[in-house]
Amino acid sequence: MSYVIVVADRVAEAGLRLLRSEPNLEVVSVAGAPARLATELQRAHALLVRSDTRVTAERIDAAPHLMVIGRAGTGVDNIDVDAATRRGIAVLTAPGANTVSTAEHTIALLLSLLRRIPSAAASMREGRWDRKQFAGSELFGKRLGIVGLGRIGIRVARVARAFGMSVVAYDPYLPRERADEIGAELLSLEEVLASADVVSLHLPLTDETRHLMNRERFAAMKPGAVLVNAARGGLIDDVALVEAIESGALAAAALDVFEPEPLPPESPLRHSERVLLTPHLAASTAEAQDRVAVEICSFVRDALLTGALRGAVNLPGISSDVLARMSGALELARRLGRLAASLVAGRVAAIEVTFGGGDEAAPRPVMLAALEGALTAMGLDRVTLVNASERARQRGIRCTRQVGRPLKGFETTVG
Repeated sequence: MSYVIVVADRVAEAGLRLLRSEPNLEVVSVAGAPARLATELQRAHALLVRSDTRVTAERIDAAPHLMVIGRAGTGVDNIDVDAATRRGIAVLTAPGANTVSTAEHTIALLLSLLRRIPSAAASMREGRWDRKQFAGSELFGKRLGIVGLGRIGIRVARVARAFGMSVVAYDPYLPRERADEIGAELLSLEEVLASADVVSLHLPLTDETRHLMNRERFAAMKPGAVLVNAARGGLIDDVALVEAIESGALAAAALDVFEPEPLPPESPLRHSERVLLTPHLAASTAEAQDRVAVEICSFVRDALLTGALRGAVNLPGISSDVLARMSGALELARRLGRLAASLVAGRVAAIEVTFGGGDEAAPRPVMLAALEGALTAMGLDRVTLVNASERARQRGIRCTRQVGRPLKGFETTVG
């Protein structure tokens, strides 16, 4: 079978070459020609985007064959993930490819802010020589507070420690032992804000984190602290940030991401001398663009040709390693699900899946695979691992799983 991949935004050629090398993949680029997107979506099996194209529910509904959405980057706030999930469409990201560039840009913003480099450079271009006006501060001996200690936050922490900074962090999901390995002290969010000279945000944008930094949180920060955000724009209430800086509660801020983007010309952020702005450049290095392109294009290729769902954000709790490791068991579960459903006369009220084996991560994906097979046999279209559980719930089918030891003579059993 041949598949059509529509590329809506500019993606590095290194990744596109990988797709074009596959005889069963047709790559159609509409980057720079958004008017063509609606037409090409009608035959697309995969859609590849960056942050420029908004993948709305309407666009998803207009793509009857769509199986995969690939995001060349990490954030998915420009994609209606819920709409994709309802359709059984996997949403894939390239989570590790931007790590180095984003961490380096975070440190670059911080150094530029504390040493007042942009203002000093602008002054020199104006023909001035004013050393006293641009005296700055050192990183050495300062305390960095990291909010979100994931891949990027960890790398920022390590670089900061090399500068002689101490690091505290807030991350409710990180084990304390892991924080100790990194050299960061885990504290509550309130403790981080109250004690850090520099606060750097490294969180995804969710309903829980939107406007995390608001008037109350800015008021809780250490007087004279600075804020750096190269994560997602919606983490900050911009109006509250400007108020905090103008009142003197915060010394300054450096931002690479905004809500909305592009940042409107009338935004008050543009008119504050103590706010350093860059236009979402954290991942804009040649190296990062190549890594992102190769990673996401390989993910999309594998999803179409083999069914592997690496980097899927709408299969929570199931890693790509588990899917690869359990591929045989998943295919067996699909076939058993189809067989069981075909043997039942009338309505199916419940599906129970039994799994025997020592892999603790396997029972859930095995159950989803069995549901996928059973629901497909019942005549439902577009059932995948992504939406199998929701499709079963919609039909009033109870889903349970039993986990135990495998049958004698086998390492893994499914039933």
